[in-house]
Amino acid sequence: MDTFEAAAPTSRTQGRYRFARLGDRFIAFVLDTAFLFGVFAIVDAWAFTRWGSVEGSELRLSTASLLIAVTLNATMFFLYGWLLEAAWGATLGKAMVGIRVVGTRQGRSFSACAVRNVLRIIDGLGFYLVGTAIAACSAARQRVGDIYARTVVIEESFASSIRVAVVVLWIASLAGAGWAVPRICSVNRFAPPPYLSQVLIRVGRNESLAYLQVGSLTVNVQLASNPSDHSALASAESTRSQ
Repeated sequence: MDTFEAAAPTSRTQGRYRFARLGDRFIAFVLDTAFLFGVFAIVDAWAFTRWGSVEGSELRLSTASLLIAVTLNATMFFLYGWLLEAAWGATLGKAMVGIRVVGTRQGRSFSACAVRNVLRIIDGLGFYLVGTAIAACSAARQRVGDIYARTVVIEESFASSIRVAVVVLWIASLAGAGWAVPRICSVNRFAPPPYLSQVLIRVGRNESLAYLQVGSLTVNVQLASNPSDHSALASAESTRSQ
């Protein structure tokens, strides 16, 4: 991560730099989320088939499987933003959009980027409404993480080769998830957890509906009936009436 030569910027532009627009930052976040979705899908499938169980057409997720999946997802999300921003100043989504994170003072970029990404816990409240509101009121468009880490996000022109490589990685993540997840789920590797084995979530289906059960709350979705089933039923009823 480079250093931005301004300790307290007060305008939307500072010298040769232009602060990134909030819309561009949102698009970058969506692209990063889509990339990580592929990684998360693979990790979650492994965790759920390892510490969850399948009974017939019902998937049962234990407390252990959910805690492990959430912990792994949060860790990867943090490491992804921290390491890429510290090393290159941009995640894959930022590189695709054309924005970059820089520091406002001399210092260790790894520690600054660690602070910036840890404080997503605060910025992300209300689906990032907190971070968006604070950045909108900031002259340098800084969210809470940027303010405490002393970083700003600026517009940056990346080489075409870099953008092409990023797009390839982005597509590979989603394609890899589509290839790997069915294969992971097809192998029964269930190992009953010694602790936290209580089933919290049940997902399944029967002949007429699909259902999701979380604790005592159950959501049922009526499945579309096959027209041929209606015809067979009508024929059977007609035969009985004769």
